[in-house]
Amino acid sequence: MKWKRKADRAPLTRDRKIIHIDMDAFFASVEQRDNPDLRGKPIAVGGSKLRGVVAAASYEARVFGVRSAMPSVTARRLCPQLIFVKSNFDKYREVSDQIRDIFYSYTDLVEPLSLDEAYLDVTESKRGPVSATLIAQAIRQEIYATTQLTASAGVSFNKFLAKVASDINKPNGMKVIMPEEAPAFLADLPVEDFHGIGKVTAARMHKMGYRTGGDLRQLSEMEMAQRFGKVGRHYYRIVRALDDRPVNPNRNRKSVGAERTYADDISSPAVMKEKLDWLVQKVFSYLVERDNFGRTVTLKMKSPEFVIHTRSRSFSGEIRKLQDLKEIARHLLDENVEEVPVVRLLGISVSNLEREAGDAVQLLLPFEEE
Repeated sequence: MKWKRKADRAPLTRDRKIIHIDMDAFFASVEQRDNPDLRGKPIAVGGSKLRGVVAAASYEARVFGVRSAMPSVTARRLCPQLIFVKSNFDKYREVSDQIRDIFYSYTDLVEPLSLDEAYLDVTESKRGPVSATLIAQAIRQEIYATTQLTASAGVSFNKFLAKVASDINKPNGMKVIMPEEAPAFLADLPVEDFHGIGKVTAARMHKMGYRTGGDLRQLSEMEMAQRFGKVGRHYYRIVRALDDRPVNPNRNRKSVGAERTYADDISSPAVMKEKLDWLVQKVFSYLVERDNFGRTVTLKMKSPEFVIHTRSRSFSGEIRKLQDLKEIARHLLDENVEEVPVVRLLGISVSNLEREAGDAVQLLLPFEEE
């Protein structure tokens, strides 16, 4: 049954009921569901023994340190018994559509973040109980009954807290943070567990003596900005549970990208990779500067006939290492260079960012690298 969807927004108050649903090891779980021989075994979706990158890893593989966006050779070294499974994004999208139909049966205010993750505002739900906690439980039960896959959920009065909560009891768990519980919860939360604070920034905070939300809460907004730059004002708000972002059903995917048109067409794959590495460095530097990483990488190639080809790859976790982003970009190029053997333009972008960053950012670069 297809449910009618509207684009209305709920009022922004502490009475809002926000759910964040995150599927557990989605790509890998779909493959294990469809192939009983893979159940209980460490698997990596995407890549191969010798090349490529991991799109997603099962929980059995994560025990060994295998993770999304990791080069396949590294994953194989960490887990010699790792089983590589070819990705099937058409199948994952089909399952994702089933899950979203469940979401839309409860509310029109659904903000998908990726195939396996979404925010829901159930302040005024279409059906089910009044309690957001009971709605989240019902949604998880319906997802399992429909897809035989498990989901984790976070429930709170704003998006930030719901997102953080959904990670607390993974996999196949749920965490509820009530308004009166939020100050104490955030005061005790390690800075590395705050959504939007990456590993590099967390390590820097540790060196400065800030280890929990309570430590950060001692700083004024000006002090936050002085220590951490523009993003410090964001940190000031989240440690106080201040997040008035609405669940936006019309959300545009924000991205950071760079592209370059070359004076002479390029036909050498080696030269393409060299040029692509340079673009990746520019994009990654921007992401690091803002401590805002993403999960989807898109390669853009324009032929001498001005035909544009784009290819994307999504991952279950943010890409936080320059080498990982290079490997992903190069792999996308290898997969498509036969289709576009000569290019006059190359571009790379990262989307599905941790934090919405206003309009999409296209880095301004000169016509051709000097």
